[in-house]
Amino acid sequence: MIRSMTGFGQAEGTVGTSRVLVEVRTVNHRFFSPSIKVPGAYGRWETEVREAMRLKVSRGHVTLTARSERLATPAIAIDDERFAAVVAQLRDLHDRHGLSGGVDLATVLRMPDVMSAPREEEDTGTAADLVAIVERALDHLGRARAEEGARLATVLRERLDLVDAALQRIAIRAPERLMAQRDRLRAAVKELAEGLAVDETRLAQEIAILADRMDVSEELDRFRSHITAFHSVLADADAGGEPVGKRLGFLLQEMLREANTTGSKAADAAILHDVVGVKEELERIREQVENLE
Repeated sequence: MIRSMTGFGQAEGTVGTSRVLVEVRTVNHRFFSPSIKVPGAYGRWETEVREAMRLKVSRGHVTLTARSERLATPAIAIDDERFAAVVAQLRDLHDRHGLSGGVDLATVLRMPDVMSAPREEEDTGTAADLVAIVERALDHLGRARAEEGARLATVLRERLDLVDAALQRIAIRAPERLMAQRDRLRAAVKELAEGLAVDETRLAQEIAILADRMDVSEELDRFRSHITAFHSVLADADAGGEPVGKRLGFLLQEMLREANTTGSKAADAAILHDVVGVKEELERIREQVENLE
C-alpha cells in the first residue's frame, strides 16, 4: 500500500480521572523522527508512547501532542478538627488581647491546612491507558496517510502517462531525424566535392557512424523498462522490503539519466522539446515521491 508521509490523526479517552485528547501529525522526513508533547503528569510514560509511535510509523517527522482535562472539579475538603482548633486559638487571642471585631469564616478558612484539595497527581491512570489512546490516534493517522498515498499514486500514474506519451513521440521522430541528417550529410558532401567522384562506401560508413551516434532506441527501451518497474512498485508497494520512496527515487534517477542522454544525442528541436518536457514531469514526480513513506 502506498502511504503518504503527510497525515493527521486524533483520538480521545480516559486516563485516570482525566479526559485526554491525543493529536498526531506527520510530515516528510527521511527517517523516523518523533516529537512528543504530553502533560507533566504523563512525562514518565514517554518511552512507552515513543515505542507505540515507532511501531506504527516507519518514516516521517511525527509530532504527538496530548492535552488533558479533569472530568470533574476536585471537591474541596475541610478538616473539621483543624477548623475547630483554629477557631479556638483565634478566639483565645481575641479575648486575651482585647481585639475588636470577631472571628469570621473567611479568616478561619485562610489559615493553613484548614482546606485541602486532592493533589493533581493522585489519579493519573496508567501508561496502558495513555498508550491505548495514542494507538487509536496512530490508527487514524495511518488511514489518513493511506488515503493520501492512494491519491498521490493516481497523480504519479497520470504524470507517467504524460512521460510515456512524450517517449512515443520521440520514438516516432527519431528515425525521421536520422533520415533527415543522412540526406543533409549527402548534400553537404556533394556540394563540397564540386563534381568530383564521391566514395560511396566511405560516405555510407560515415552515415552509419552518424546514425549510431544519434540512435536513441536503447535509451528509450531502458526508459520504458524503468516506467514499467515504477508502475510495479505502485501496484505492490509492500514488496521489496525497502521504503517505497527510496525505490521510486532510484528509478527516477535512472529515468533522468536516460532523458539526459537522449537529449544530448538528439540534435533535433522536436526531440529536445519533448526531452525538456519529460525532465519537467520527472521533477514533479520526484517532489511527490519524496512525500511517500
